[in-house]
Amino acid sequence: MDPLTPYCRELASPGIFQTVLSILIIFGILISYLPQHLRIISRRSSFGISPYFVLLGVTSGTSAFANILVFPSTAQDVACCQEISGIACFAGLLGIVQMGMQWLCFFSILLLFVIYFPRATSPTDPVSAVSSSASGPTYRTALVVTGICLLHALVTIIISIAFELRQPAAVPAWANFLGVLAAILASIQYFPQIYTTFRLKCVGSLSIPMMCIQTPGSLVWAGSLAARKGWSGWSIWGVLVVTACLQGTLLAMAIYFEYFGPNNKREGGHHAIQDAPDGPSLGEGAQQESASVGGPSEETPLLQSQ
Repeated sequence: MDPLTPYCRELASPGIFQTVLSILIIFGILISYLPQHLRIISRRSSFGISPYFVLLGVTSGTSAFANILVFPSTAQDVACCQEISGIACFAGLLGIVQMGMQWLCFFSILLLFVIYFPRATSPTDPVSAVSSSASGPTYRTALVVTGICLLHALVTIIISIAFELRQPAAVPAWANFLGVLAAILASIQYFPQIYTTFRLKCVGSLSIPMMCIQTPGSLVWAGSLAARKGWSGWSIWGVLVVTACLQGTLLAMAIYFEYFGPNNKREGGHHAIQDAPDGPSLGEGAQQESASVGGPSEETPLLQSQ
């Protein structure tokens, strides 16, 4: 591509503010997901996280990442990199790095979700594990969700490569389809988690700090991508606006149940929230039932964890 074209000339002189903001967004994405990763690992349980929330989040992230990879302007950016400086090329490809970082972080949640999925034999949270296996998703559900996410990524890669090699003229339409698909999946992504959190009346392993960072951060990220891609890239940054609105709703619900909900009790300055999904409320009856489930029997080991 001629480096003197207006597109490459503009790419060769990236704005300092836009470049710094894009780099900060990349670190912000990584930092925003760390509280969720650490919460699952520290609790050694993914209790309270809806498998369908994870499914829709990973497939939406895969579609959004594939969207920006096959977007026509991305190919132009890569072609201009052969003529412009390395710093300018790096600045021009930061949007791809952002989408890739988000996909990687959410895919890590999928892995942790499966690894620390509460089971009936879990020594870390036997009560909630027994309850979740009786009335909630099973470990088989978690494995099916993982398989669907991997299959979706594989199919997306194969179709994208086929369009690039056989039907280059159809690539823009395929990119827009991926963007619309990502927006649709992101639009319904938080509904299963909102329902799960409302049913449990507790946060569980869901991280409030993650949502506190991501809700306003998604709007900033959307503005950054909108400034880079313009209105023609609505399928790229529009999904972030939708995600921010729904995540804000989930955040408000999580804060209420964690600090102001009817089941929130403080004993000695610590929360005494029972993570047991026994119906829409976790009152004294549910706690007594949980105690009976975890009570001693003929098969109870002599040594048990606290």
